[in-house]
Amino acid sequence: MGADKQVSDVETDTQYVDLAVEVFSMLADATRVRMILALRAHGELSVNHLAEIVEKAPPAVSQHLAKLRLARMVSVRQEGTRAFYRLANEHAFQMVSDAIFQAEHSVGGTPRHHRNAVRPVK
Repeated sequence: MGADKQVSDVETDTQYVDLAVEVFSMLADATRVRMILALRAHGELSVNHLAEIVEKAPPAVSQHLAKLRLARMVSVRQEGTRAFYRLANEHAFQMVSDAIFQAEHSVGGTPRHHRNAVRPVK
């Protein structure tokens, strides 16, 4: 479990830096970020249900899902003629979550994620 969280001995000129940039560019879209959040909150969703949640047309959502699927951020399960999408793993959600936490620091005041943190008893 800790192996996923540890980045060690990664040189700045490795292929992983270029791939990381591709991952960030994949998430540099508000609709895709909303889709990641919706899939995390609801688990598996059909294209139509996901389109309702993110308030976008199903064809647009389908195109975004295709890109996320190519990036291996979502996976699909077929049930007859319907497709159900889910997060492939927790990494995409973690990046989105961390970006939102960073955004909360940008707006000033105490970020929401700090207000909700459990404080140790002294």
